[in-house]
Amino acid sequence: MPHPVVEEELRLLEQVSAALARVAPRERAAEEGLVRELERLRELIVAGEEQKDRLALLEQWDRGSALLRQLRTSGEAPTVDPRSPYFAHLRLRENGRERDVCIGKATCIRGDVRVVDWRHAPVSQLFYRYEQGDSYEEELGGRVVAGQVVARRTVAIRDAALERVDAPEGSFVRSADGWTARAGRAPRLAGGEGAALRAYAPGAVAARRFGTDPEGAVQRVDKHLPDIAGLLDPDQFDAIGLPGAGFLAVRGSAGSGKTTVALHRIAYLAYQDPTLDAPHTLFLTLSPALRDYVSHVLPGLGVEHVRVSTFPDWAEQLVRRLFPALPAERRYDTPDVARRLKLHPALDAALAAHVRETPGPPRPAQVLDDWASVLTRGPLLEARLLAHPANTLGAADLRAAIDWQRARQEEITAWLEGDRETPAALDPEDDAILLRAWQRRMGALPERPGAPLRFRHVAVDEVQDFSLLELHVVRDCLADPPSMTLAGDMQQQTTAHGGTSSSWDQLVDALELPSPELRTLRVAYRSTREIVEFGRALLGPLADEEPPEVLRSGPPIEIFAFSDAGAGVAFLADALRRLADEEPLASVAVLTPAAEMSALYADGLEQSEVPRVRRVEAGRFAFAPGVEVTEIEQAKGLEFDYVVLVDVSATRFADTPSSRRLLHVGATRAVHQLWVFTSHDPSPVLAAASAGRADRPSGVNGSFI
Repeated sequence: MPHPVVEEELRLLEQVSAALARVAPRERAAEEGLVRELERLRELIVAGEEQKDRLALLEQWDRGSALLRQLRTSGEAPTVDPRSPYFAHLRLRENGRERDVCIGKATCIRGDVRVVDWRHAPVSQLFYRYEQGDSYEEELGGRVVAGQVVARRTVAIRDAALERVDAPEGSFVRSADGWTARAGRAPRLAGGEGAALRAYAPGAVAARRFGTDPEGAVQRVDKHLPDIAGLLDPDQFDAIGLPGAGFLAVRGSAGSGKTTVALHRIAYLAYQDPTLDAPHTLFLTLSPALRDYVSHVLPGLGVEHVRVSTFPDWAEQLVRRLFPALPAERRYDTPDVARRLKLHPALDAALAAHVRETPGPPRPAQVLDDWASVLTRGPLLEARLLAHPANTLGAADLRAAIDWQRARQEEITAWLEGDRETPAALDPEDDAILLRAWQRRMGALPERPGAPLRFRHVAVDEVQDFSLLELHVVRDCLADPPSMTLAGDMQQQTTAHGGTSSSWDQLVDALELPSPELRTLRVAYRSTREIVEFGRALLGPLADEEPPEVLRSGPPIEIFAFSDAGAGVAFLADALRRLADEEPLASVAVLTPAAEMSALYADGLEQSEVPRVRRVEAGRFAFAPGVEVTEIEQAKGLEFDYVVLVDVSATRFADTPSSRRLLHVGATRAVHQLWVFTSHDPSPVLAAASAGRADRPSGVNGSFI
């Protein structure tokens, strides 16, 4: 006989299923019609038919998709799915009476059967805030209720069949032989408090935690990079101490100290020549989070006046000064094909050819004409871009991008002629093209009239995500003799629309760097062996042939499959509350594939009363203990004691190079412990990385919850 807890849950599921069977299915005629129309449009776009109307088809697709989303999120509540109606069960005792409440992702109240939406129903707060046996007093729906949580359980239901029950009494799993109890305590996040301080030096792995004394006795609340000069390894120190003139490229896997080298190289050069500690030394990133991080760290290295900026901010400021008549507005909903055109590795060559072939005076008006023309010259772009070895644009994609750009150029022309009602705006990618067009047509960018903009040293971090054109703009702003540091990892290239090159040799050749020094950092300091191996398994065929040296081991990677996001939130909230009690200085990142999932988890964890939950937007990290919830891309270059990757499903992460690299980046933010949340349909990348194969990474566990 099954355990009494299982018997109770089987009876409850039978009651809920019977109640749902009596509910007439909702008619969705309007939605079904929209879905059919979207499928028709998709076939036309994919098939490449009606190319002259491709832009119109894309616009119809966008409008139809928006309407479908509106229908699905409108006043009509979602329907409870009878195949998986709920993921949790509460039994509450109030005024001597008991009632069962099921927590799911939709609401259905029929007689004694209550299934409520975990996101909106007030009673769901009791599940997220209280444990089994707790007494509660809460204001729910405008009235104060008091009682006791008699039972609190999570369940897994698939195809209307109960598969698992997790309760304080134990975990019970259905198998071919019936129900079995699984021993052992619930999975825990533990032992990593303060680890995300850039941890270990060779030869002192067990004892020397960065930010502590040799016995590891002191923890730091500040999660920024401390002074690590005493912990630099020989390869890092050698790279930092190279002569200032020339080009240094620093490559290495995640957590090998690339940013550390770039920062300390600036400090070293400024120590040798104090006049370098000035705004004509520039540190560039693409991420606002990395910008803030570097801005905080450099003063601690004795460097107070170096300019730190994201490339988009730096380029936009220059464009506003050089082209004041252009609209100040920037557009952030640019179609993918247009972004891929503007970040294409061959666009600078196309721009150079256009300037050579087009006579014109060296004036800003001609530069504007060059910028507008090169992005709409179909034959030139086809010849230069489509034949490039790294091209990802098809001919139809290129035509759609040109059509889109031509329409935007008409809006900008109207704006320049005085029509302020026109919704004219630049793409962020336009700024670099305008600056490069200036350099091609007029020469050096001006710092002020008659004086060229010249930097005595420039450091570029995460260089793999810059476009070649962007790097050309920066390179041509160097003083003589040029001095530049490039730091990055081609395995972490996540800009699906651009990026520099697939290898360092290609990057160095494309930038035409004279006699560059290329240094490789071979020790992965940040993460444990389990995390590093799992990260390489996520990369699969994209991983470097030679794995990095890893200095320590840690907990296994845990992979959990949940029937619903609400179940994942509940599970994680329990673990994070325990962690906050046991390790108050721990830093945790909950990393998601999209903004709406970040909002869902942040709201759910806050409602569950997890301490210090912060929803990170626009890269505004606190660099302090607590739980930060954001998208994977925003955490690039940062590290945390614990990382939880959520919604690693097939719909979010197909088996593509960009998905592999993005998951690799997310996984390798973890210093001590990594959890991965997925669904019934996990990403094929995750399945391949954790499958039972001869090359399976060590230390990977999996569970269905």
